[in-house]
Amino acid sequence: MDIVVVPDPNMPTCGIVHWSTRSAPCALGRSGVVPEETKREGDGATPLGAFALRRVLWRSDRVAPPSTKLPSDTIAENAGWCDDPKRPEYNRPVSLPFAGSAEHLWRDDHLYDLVVILGHNDDPPVPFKGSAIFLHVAKPDFAPTEGCVAMAEETLRQLLSDVRPGDRLMVCRPEKT
Repeated sequence: MDIVVVPDPNMPTCGIVHWSTRSAPCALGRSGVVPEETKREGDGATPLGAFALRRVLWRSDRVAPPSTKLPSDTIAENAGWCDDPKRPEYNRPVSLPFAGSAEHLWRDDHLYDLVVILGHNDDPPVPFKGSAIFLHVAKPDFAPTEGCVAMAEETLRQLLSDVRPGDRLMVCRPEKT
């Protein structure tokens, strides 16, 4: 199954996620969407394209495990994700503390209480082409992300119960109005 993300042409940081017979709002990157080939580290854009759903992570101290057929695991307190393009660990999980720059997966806010690792720039990672592109919990006001796709926790859980290994998240171009 393809999970289709359609950006709002009038509000490029917002979109709708469509899967099965369901739809739900989502937040996108602060810079809207960009073609995958022009995606750059730190640009704040969500890449266009089709991305495998690699793995689900969750905060066991805050939320129940998701009901999903995807591989899943808990997030450790020292879990990080390398966003340093000059490091060989770029766009890979790392343990904190870490000598290079890394995203903290154990966050004070609730955005990564439930997170799906997407197959963006990971096979193999190309330096400066973007890292830590996830599907995760949205802020209550659906504020823009740093390049991820974010949904309300309840609808993200619904999506995870419907997906199977091999399914993809497809970020499309905005539809013309």
